[in-house]
Amino acid sequence: MLMNITPITVEQTAVPIHPTHSTTAPLLICLLGEFRLLKSGQPIPIHGGKAEMLLRYLALHHPQPVSRQLLLELIWPGHDPLLAGQSLNSLTYSLRKYLGDELDGEPPVLHEDGYYRLNEEAGVIVDVAAFEALVKMGDQHLFAHRLTAAIPCYTQAEQLYRGDLCADIDINTVMIRERLRAHFLAVLARLADYYFSLNEYGRCLYYATRLLENDPCREDAHRLAMRCYVRQGQRAQALRQYQLCVNILHTEFEALPEPHTTLLYDQVRLQPQTI
Repeated sequence: MLMNITPITVEQTAVPIHPTHSTTAPLLICLLGEFRLLKSGQPIPIHGGKAEMLLRYLALHHPQPVSRQLLLELIWPGHDPLLAGQSLNSLTYSLRKYLGDELDGEPPVLHEDGYYRLNEEAGVIVDVAAFEALVKMGDQHLFAHRLTAAIPCYTQAEQLYRGDLCADIDINTVMIRERLRAHFLAVLARLADYYFSLNEYGRCLYYATRLLENDPCREDAHRLAMRCYVRQGQRAQALRQYQLCVNILHTEFEALPEPHTTLLYDQVRLQPQTI
């Protein structure tokens, strides 16, 4: 299997997830997949490219504040500093009028001592921060042997991750994007293993397939999918999964499957009843 997770008997009470980690947060700024703005879970348009630039940049650096000077240079490059400053003031005021009703009249963007940041205290949430918090919470439960408490965290994290980080490409952003992607793949692997251990092969296949969609060369996911197909009585599909794995590895790396993968293939061909 992927992560070698086995069921652990723990309390069966529901796991409370902090409300700010939910897509029903008062204001959710999404950077995973594509830029989106959600008010109480419902997408709303953001008028003007500069408003999106401001929210996107503050969200990318959240929770760290960003200097006024940096924002002026980013959003109004080459403009007169005085006029650019007035435009920034107007922009933050417009955002307060547009979004403040979900925040009890509070501004979505705070300006303090020459720095700007998102108003997290009023309910502005960034999906990246929520995703990482849920993964961390799930890992803490997992390592404390509270598996049934970890799974809801991983499930909500998987739902938040609608795609890789959307942001301007620089070395720092690439590192953030790859870190988030690695967390996401680990979440999918843990969920797939969990449902395989419960003999819920349909749900296991869902997460294994999502894992392969994002990383087609993951042989452990190919093997898990093969096992699921066999246990569902779909031996031919398991054999096709192996051939798909072979083709992908050859196309990408001119490489052969690992011995474990080939052994499983032979087992599917010759002794499927032992899987």
